[in-house]
Amino acid sequence: MSTFSIFLVLITIVCFLLIVVIMVQNPKGGGLSSAIGGSQMLGGVQKTTDFLDKSTWTLATILIALILLSSLSFTGALSDTDSKIIEQTETTAAPASPVQNTPAATNPAK
Repeated sequence: MSTFSIFLVLITIVCFLLIVVIMVQNPKGGGLSSAIGGSQMLGGVQKTTDFLDKSTWTLATILIALILLSSLSFTGALSDTDSKIIEQTETTAAPASPVQNTPAATNPAK
């Protein structure tokens, strides 16, 4: 198993955990509803909300780090370097023999 595959599995697990943590959170409401009504939270609910907020940010940070590390470990084995079109353009771009520009010999007038 390559390192890229390991990163892919880890990214999938972190994405699943991030989805679960986001779905568990209560909607906070925004805009005018929070300014007018004001929410009253009990101590236990506040601690749960803080934990879910911190875990969301932590999982998001881990996800970004895993994505960046996986891009560094990607060897490019599936890249398009073995393409016949690329080979054809490389052979046609290189001239067969170099042409030298030499000035034409002129005979001086007598």
